[in-house]
Parts: sequence; C-alpha cells; structure tokens
Amino acid sequence: MRVIELERYSSGGDDHKLLADANYRERKRERERMEESLAQKTVIRLSQLSKGELGHGLEALTITAIQIVEIRHGFLRCLFTVPSTVTDQEGNWHAGAVATLIDTVGATAVYSAAGYVHVSVDFTISFYSTAKIQEEVEIEAKVVGYRGELPCVEVEIRRKGNGELIALGRQWMYLRKSISQVQSKL
Repeated sequence: MRVIELERYSSGGDDHKLLADANYRERKRERERMEESLAQKTVIRLSQLSKGELGHGLEALTITAIQIVEIRHGFLRCLFTVPSTVTDQEGNWHAGAVATLIDTVGATAVYSAAGYVHVSVDFTISFYSTAKIQEEVEIEAKVVGYRGELPCVEVEIRRKGNGELIALGRQWMYLRKSISQVQSKL
C-alpha cells in the first residue's frame, strides 16, 4: 500500500524505484545473515558429530580429523587425513568408513541448505581408488537438486596431491524438522 502511495505522489516514479532497491538490499542482507548463521550452526554440528557429542558415535570414529575448508548454502569442502582406526589390515581406507563419511558430509551439506536433520532414502557409492593411512583427501559435497522435499547431494572424495577420484556418492534424503520425528525401521 505504501508503494502505491509513493507512486501516486512521485513526479517521475524514481521514489518507487529507490524504495524497491532499498527493500531488495535489505532482503538480500537478511538472507546473507541467515545463511551465515546456518553456516555457523553447520560447523558446530559437524564438530559435534566428529567428537561423538551428536549422532551414534560411528560418525566420530570415521570423521574425527575432518577440517572444513569452505562452507556455503548447500556446499561443503573439507580436508581429511585418513586415520589408522578406519583402515583395513593392508592400510587401505575401509569402504565402510568411506560410506559413513560420505553419508555424514552429504547430510551436513543438506543441513547447510535446509537447517534440518535428514533421513536417507537412497544412497549409492562408486569406488574408483583407495587411500592409505595418513593420506590427505579432499571432500566436496553439494546439493545438486530437489524433488519435492527430497534434496539430492553428491559427494566427491579426491586424493589431495593429484586430484584422483577415490569415491563418488549420491544421496537422496527426506528432510525432517526435528530428530524426534525420525524413527528407525530396524
């Protein structure tokens, strides 16, 4: 209503344009503040998972040394050094630990976009190589799309030295606003 009044009393419509620009800038600043707050909450959540303060404890075993390099809406880039606790007898990064890391980092990327916990409904991983004890890898997770309330996230794990692809995961999740809504089918 106020815009209409300004338009009626404005000589050339410039006041309306200034008001619209100011409203746009304010909405943009508010959206940036909300995304920054959500990014901070996401960092805290991943830290709690890695320390075993949140989740089932399995996450703490598999992501204990993870470092966030970059985080933004629906995107997460991390560095990870493979610890001896998640390797097999030959010193290779265990496939189950890779899967848990992909699940956790992918869910964290979804959390950075939605601010909710998740329930996995489809999860696939392709393994291309392996990593050894104390080898550093780069992990990149990004939300690539939505189908209703189902976000899809892709997670790539690459060798830090040469960028060789180690594993590629794709995960569809159902968003839940509270953990109390999530019930196990097991």
